[in-house]
Amino acid sequence: MNTVFLSAAFCLSNACTSNWPQFRGPESNQLTKEKKLPEEWSNEKNIEWKYKLSGRGWSSPVVWGDRVFLTSAVLEDTTLQWTQSGSGERSRVNPSDAEYRWEVCCLNANTGEELWKRIAHKGTPRIPTHRDNTYASETPVTDGKRVYVYFGMTGMFAYDFDGNLVWEKDMGVYPSQKDWGVSSSPLLFKNTLYLQIDNEDHSFLVALDTESGEEQWRVPRDEKTNWSSPVIWKNKVRTELVTSGGIARSYDPGTGALLWELNLGGGRNISSPVADKEMIYLGNEKRSDGGGILFAIKAGAEGDITPQDGASASSGVAWSLPESGLSMASPLLYEGRIYIVERRGGMIYCYQAATGESVYQSINIPDAGPFWSSPWAVDGRIYCMDERGTTHVVKAGDEFKALAQHKLDDKFWASQAIANQSYFFRGVEYLYCVRD
Repeated sequence: MNTVFLSAAFCLSNACTSNWPQFRGPESNQLTKEKKLPEEWSNEKNIEWKYKLSGRGWSSPVVWGDRVFLTSAVLEDTTLQWTQSGSGERSRVNPSDAEYRWEVCCLNANTGEELWKRIAHKGTPRIPTHRDNTYASETPVTDGKRVYVYFGMTGMFAYDFDGNLVWEKDMGVYPSQKDWGVSSSPLLFKNTLYLQIDNEDHSFLVALDTESGEEQWRVPRDEKTNWSSPVIWKNKVRTELVTSGGIARSYDPGTGALLWELNLGGGRNISSPVADKEMIYLGNEKRSDGGGILFAIKAGAEGDITPQDGASASSGVAWSLPESGLSMASPLLYEGRIYIVERRGGMIYCYQAATGESVYQSINIPDAGPFWSSPWAVDGRIYCMDERGTTHVVKAGDEFKALAQHKLDDKFWASQAIANQSYFFRGVEYLYCVRD
């Protein structure tokens, strides 16, 4: 009996809750049951280990037991990763005509030791991507037996915990809006993988069997490029598979049958939904064509639930709120309140989840930079990491109060993982394990 099987069996038999198996955690909500997490950190304090990264990737790490998995796209010729402006300023780029290695890496969560690294694919990218995106922006997912890695148009790959390739699948090649690339992460539920593949030519939602990669069902989507990730919503009525986009839609996870749909009023879709038993909350970033509206959708909604012109609610929409502040980071639902951090300006918003009533809006967190990664909550505190590596700690509740700042010298766009009484932060240069 190998050590991987023993580790997985131990976690399953002991109802292990210390895993962070997918984007935004076990329930796709940035919440954790972990105890004894570090309350402060810096470059010199509570850094258990750090692992030097190769290549680029905005994918988040995932954790199962004593394993950490992460992905990267690595240029064969690293001199091509930089461009220089006329003023001499350097910035990273993703040349589409260069050779890359798409890598999957497994680390020991306790020590940071590299256990194995595999090259899933080698060659030139099949589509271009934006300089601020990467060719490894989709977060992998694991069930404790395998890690499932989606590299967008490069393909889907399943590895066992010893690094053996179990299966791979080509999901097709489709152009993205303005060549900005893709980033929607795979979702795992009951031995099924779900992929939201939205693009400019042929958008669809597909369900794959985890054992073989074979398709269970596929449904077309009347959508263009979106960057959000699907979620499973276990509400008081039923379990739903919910996707965002120009139109938010709910599907039966077993068949792909459409349950309800909601026009989100324009904008750009990057943030992913968050939910409780009563409602699911979602919306788009405000752009020139609209957006910026946060919607609260009731459990049990059916059909087209788009509110009539001038209305903020409908049979399936409890409330909607314009100018919500939604942008890149996904909203956080914690203790009956929704927290949103804005990409620009370092601002935070707070709303009552039941009613949409504003608790506070457009408050500048002192010294905060742009927010790309999603906020999380622990023990009555809201944690918001800006791109400059400062985690701003805010008191949860009806009154805004900044409590602390914790700084790491790196750039951060990926959301964190929380497991084993530790935080795992992916920067541009390093993966950091923060532990007391």
